Amino acid sequence: MPNHTVQFTVSLAIHEGKHDAFEAIAQTMSTRTQQEPAALAYEFYLSLDRTQCRLVERYADADAVLAHMTGPVVQEFVPKMLEVSTLTGFEVYGDPGPEAAKILAAVGAQIYSSWRGFSR
Repeated sequence: MPNHTVQFTVSLAIHEGKHDAFEAIAQTMSTRTQQEPAALAYEFYLSLDRTQCRLVERYADADAVLAHMTGPVVQEFVPKMLEVSTLTGFEVYGDPGPEAAKILAAVGAQIYSSWRGFSR
């Protein structure tokens, strides 16, 4: 059975003095993404010094990725997040579909196709 899930790992550097604003935006993004039925995971991880963040996202399939990329969380809140942090890396694992792949490539995401292994 093929695995159609798509995972993102987004790396962000939080601007000095902007952690509280970053935290508020992240909370809103989490709450809003949780309402997307095919969003399977949306987890923020902070470095011990609270200057670096990793956002790990997982979606059921390419349709879910496109819905998220064109939906309000990305369209409204990613620009706000990028006012208080800098994108330092963006990796996509799996097939996001052709339309989402164009959007992701335009922001510098590196897309990795599934090759070997399994997921349970």
